[in-house]
Amino acid sequence: MTSATLEIHLTDEDLTAALRADVRSGLTASPKSLPPKWFYDARGSELFEQITELPEYYPTRTERALLERVVAEIARIAQAEVLVELGAGSAAKTRLLLEALTAEGPLKKYVPQDVSVAALSASSDQVAAEFPGLSVHGVVSDFTATLENLPRGGRRMIAFLGGTIGNLVPRERAEFLAGIHEVLEPGEQLLLGAGLVIDPAVLVPAYDDAAGVTAEFNLNVLHVLNARLGANFDPARFRHVALWDAEHEWIEMRLEATEAMTVAVPELDMTVEFAAGEQIRTEISAKFQPAGLESELSAAGFATERVWTDQDDRFALVLAERR
Repeated sequence: MTSATLEIHLTDEDLTAALRADVRSGLTASPKSLPPKWFYDARGSELFEQITELPEYYPTRTERALLERVVAEIARIAQAEVLVELGAGSAAKTRLLLEALTAEGPLKKYVPQDVSVAALSASSDQVAAEFPGLSVHGVVSDFTATLENLPRGGRRMIAFLGGTIGNLVPRERAEFLAGIHEVLEPGEQLLLGAGLVIDPAVLVPAYDDAAGVTAEFNLNVLHVLNARLGANFDPARFRHVALWDAEHEWIEMRLEATEAMTVAVPELDMTVEFAAGEQIRTEISAKFQPAGLESELSAAGFATERVWTDQDDRFALVLAERR
């Protein structure tokens, strides 16, 4: 049996340094903000898995059903010898791609990328066991900063699924897509999963479920700051807020202070003042029009080959070729 190999470009010390920098800049800014990647300690990852099973949270099951429907066509067009997956996590949806690409013939290598050594090691070994003819080479890195570490060679397709592109503001998206363009060779491809603009009456509950799981997930970032930086946030004094910003076409998740308070962050030797009602933006989740996606890809140097959407036009998969 082929075993997976792991290449580490991001250590726990690197993550701690990044967390310290993000907290210092984000909580001294006006308005306050924190990047969504800090939701994901072990508890945060567990909560997100619960979110994907909620009746209100349509994106995961919609993307999976769409992928099941069109994956053979993707494999036939792509003819990929190497599948690179950014933010691979448990690689659950990836198995659909791996099965289709190996059935099509040319796939020789799978390169999952993620920030978590433990998660990537486990999923890489599992994939290696399930696909014994496939070389599996995991890369531990931050996809927004270390694209240059992705291995070259073979006809590659980079998959970036789950609608995660929506967590980036337009400037970040442009930089990210330009970075993908830079690491790919002409003729290689990007498979992008993106949520589409739909009725806010369906969209907002996906980020503010009746059972309160998303609220707990949002509040988990405060537990992360307490655990990793010695902060003394009281999550019970904050409430979860999710709202649709029609102008920017994105959902914003925020944490709102229910009363005035002072929070200490000893590891950074700082205190943070909150007024009653003051908010921290913890995530945006941009939704797209298909034409807008194509425009952003074109600006980054990609030619859109195919766009597939589900029957309700809630989610899109875009296959684009690097020009």
